[in-house]
Amino acid sequence: MNRLKFYFLSAALITASLVTAQDRKPGHTNTNRFKQMYEEFSTPNMFRTASGAPGPAYYQQEADYKMNVELDDKNQKLYGTEIITYKNNSPDNLEFLWLQLDQNVRAKDSKSPLIESKGLSPAMQTSSFAQDYYAKPFDGGFNIQQITDADGNKLPFMINQTMMRVDIPQPLKSGDSISFKIKWWYNINNHVIDRARSGYEHFDKDGNNLYIIAQFYPRMCVYNDVEGWQNIQFWGRGEFALPFGDFDVTITAPADHILDGTGVLENREEVFTPEEYKRWQKAQNSYDKPVIVVTQKEAEEKEKHFSNDKKTWHFNATNVRDFAFASSRKFIYDAMAVKIGGKRVMAISMYPKEGNPLWEEYSTKAVANTLQSYSKYTFDYPYPKAISVNSKNQGMEYPMICWNYGRPDADGTYSDRIKFGMISVITHEVGHNFFPMIVNSDERQWTWMDEGLNTFMQYLAEQNFQKKYLPELDSYPSRRGPAKNIVPYMSGDQSTISPIMSNSENIYQFGSNAYAKPATALNILRETVMGPQLFDKAFMTYARRWEFKHPTPEDFFRTMEDASAMDLDWFWREWFYTTDYVDEGVTSVKKYYVSNEPSQAVKEIMDQKGISKDDMPNLVYLVEDGSADYEKTVKGKSENDTHRTLNEYLMDNFTPAERANMNKPKYFYEITFSKPGGIPMPLIVEYTYADGTSETIKYPAQIWRKNDKEVKKVIATDKELTSVVVDPKEETADIDTSNNYWPAKDQKSDFDKFKEKTQK
Repeated sequence: MNRLKFYFLSAALITASLVTAQDRKPGHTNTNRFKQMYEEFSTPNMFRTASGAPGPAYYQQEADYKMNVELDDKNQKLYGTEIITYKNNSPDNLEFLWLQLDQNVRAKDSKSPLIESKGLSPAMQTSSFAQDYYAKPFDGGFNIQQITDADGNKLPFMINQTMMRVDIPQPLKSGDSISFKIKWWYNINNHVIDRARSGYEHFDKDGNNLYIIAQFYPRMCVYNDVEGWQNIQFWGRGEFALPFGDFDVTITAPADHILDGTGVLENREEVFTPEEYKRWQKAQNSYDKPVIVVTQKEAEEKEKHFSNDKKTWHFNATNVRDFAFASSRKFIYDAMAVKIGGKRVMAISMYPKEGNPLWEEYSTKAVANTLQSYSKYTFDYPYPKAISVNSKNQGMEYPMICWNYGRPDADGTYSDRIKFGMISVITHEVGHNFFPMIVNSDERQWTWMDEGLNTFMQYLAEQNFQKKYLPELDSYPSRRGPAKNIVPYMSGDQSTISPIMSNSENIYQFGSNAYAKPATALNILRETVMGPQLFDKAFMTYARRWEFKHPTPEDFFRTMEDASAMDLDWFWREWFYTTDYVDEGVTSVKKYYVSNEPSQAVKEIMDQKGISKDDMPNLVYLVEDGSADYEKTVKGKSENDTHRTLNEYLMDNFTPAERANMNKPKYFYEITFSKPGGIPMPLIVEYTYADGTSETIKYPAQIWRKNDKEVKKVIATDKELTSVVVDPKEETADIDTSNNYWPAKDQKSDFDKFKEKTQK
């Protein structure tokens, strides 16, 4: 009978204390943040499996290029011919071929400027005002002169803005290849004026140009199992989706230019002077510091003369998705060897004298550090070199070569902001060799898959750079990655925030959305949710599964779960598919004592159930400190009295040795935590006690699975609790820390903060 009464009393007490925030009524949609993402994810198939790995029927197309290109420095034009050999590895027969004409974004009739809403600003920079309202449109689009098949027969084609369809005589069957030739030219743009990804920079003082050339040839679109032909126009923001292939490229330029690009330079001994080639050979064996191959003095001498002669540079690149190059008589050139997985890789920098002394000191070291750091977390860098090119206002990446900003003042001095900005952008752009040049995601569709993952990897590489080259610093001043740095963005106006899972052209606050937030999410996932060991193994699994392949977001999400045995659907949904924010806090702390007498609330429940205290001799009661019950049942009484029932139970059921090994808590605290924010995160709590000791407990995010607004925890301790702090090390991107403390902290008003600042 007593057991039955105990059951009813326990059920009544639990019901009375339970707070249910998510009442599951019949017919209601399951809005639980921890439900599986079957509605959001595409269905697994033979091409892409539920584990996130390529399936048995996975395929990708191949596009090989044989190109001859000439750079006309006097007229800033580029001329080219290419033979494209395209292999259809898909199970489909292709009726026509689609190519990208990205230079057409700068054609006179480009529609890109027409899609943006733009009002008149009351104040503008003079250069921007002149460019917007005075300058005539630049005619920078491709001029396609001819397309022919392997026998020289003309092939019909149609241009639709930045895309070109080539009609072929008969469908290209699965497993077959086709070769065709394109002849074209275009006017090279001044990228300093129009802030383009490639073009030339003009130096008024010496009359020279510095060329960074990319998207310079008609390129095959991707055809795959997800989209068929990639069909999103290049509007200017969403970057590129390209198939892998081999490139055989010759580039003719003024004879006094220094030039380098994607792939192996086959005729280096021919295009370098004997002294330059000798220094290059020395650099190939220098693993500790860069060797200057073309000196500043030699570059300055070349600046004075403009050769009418020409020189041809020959490159071969295997299994790359693109090709780019840089050329100028202004270039200083240095290089050093880097050991990656037992193989030698060359780290190279090309920069004008305007980049020194900054570039000579840090650029090639940043390249080497990036290759080593990224290889540690993904796969050994497979290409023979990586080049960093200095160009004004740049930050752009291509296989084995990238352009980067960062120059000192005219007198050679520079601030920490310029120095670390330069090192960071080099790290980021060289890192893009891994994402998306090798792990080849669709940038046109999902910017975050390369920019976000790469920014996360950049954060890890920056910390390694500091330890290796700047040990005098406590840490590297990384701009993106630490959780607290994303708070201003995530706490901002929701009308100008879009989910990470948004198409590249539809993103508000591009840098925060596509770079900073996914990088921060992955850093939190690594440091706070999964732990570095588990995360690193899963991330490496993703990188190696999709090395030289075309992954989708689901492939990444599924692989991270598959390789870690962690259900992370709640994390992907909240961080990547919503604009919710993190806000967790402590609402109240109540102290309880053990008593042999029930509280008034318990008495009332017992009376309702017809149960007396004598019916339940084995119950332990808890009463709240400072309450009327405490005054009646605990205050002034000895522990022998208040713990009598508990002590009798312990005496009857445990040996002296077992009792001696038990905890002996004196205080019992019920702590209530709240979650005003949407994103469920691990609840990290620091408890501090009267003796000065503290402990931190990390409650998994699943603590919020049944109650999305409020949860409670009990701390039983022999020490008095003096403070509770939620997220003490700012690990979760909590946007409001004013509710993170018990006792509550005095929060300074904006006026007080302003007053303190003005008085300093």
